Amino acid sequence: MDDLLIQDLINGCKKRDRKSQKGLYQIFYSYSMRMCIRYAKDKDEALELVNDGFMKVFINIHKYDPDKPFKAWLSTIMINSSIDHYRKQIKRIEMEELNAKHEMEDRESILSKINYEDLIRLVQKLSVAYRTVFNLFAIDGYSHEEIANMLSISVGTSKSNLFKAREQLKRMLKDTHLIEN
Repeated sequence: MDDLLIQDLINGCKKRDRKSQKGLYQIFYSYSMRMCIRYAKDKDEALELVNDGFMKVFINIHKYDPDKPFKAWLSTIMINSSIDHYRKQIKRIEMEELNAKHEMEDRESILSKINYEDLIRLVQKLSVAYRTVFNLFAIDGYSHEEIANMLSISVGTSKSNLFKAREQLKRMLKDTHLIEN
């Protein structure tokens, strides 16, 4: 590998030159793929990790110290991207399990004791943000990621709004004596 070519490509990437980005990607694709495949469940996920890693490379290229080996810097980014992906997967799985548990409890304790019209009347009393997220998630089956994209909010805001909507609905149900305290 020609160090001068790599340095020219890095300089081009700092100027957001697409051809330089493509060239750097092509040179280090195989190296990055070999690294990411170790963390991935399959080749498609590894490709996603490589692409996420290169996005971080291009965004943070100005932080690269040219006095140090580029491969070492790239390795750190690819490994950290893989670890970030793993953390997101774990959080998603935990949230899915938690949501499934909440949904089961909610359905058993609430929906079995009220009819659809009563539920809709209560949902309509929620604020627009809580009502929208509640309907999209609990009724229409969208994920928090999809809701966040649709409403231009963060995933955390979607989850928070759902939690608060559920709490308000439980309070309203208790207040209207549709369920026991």
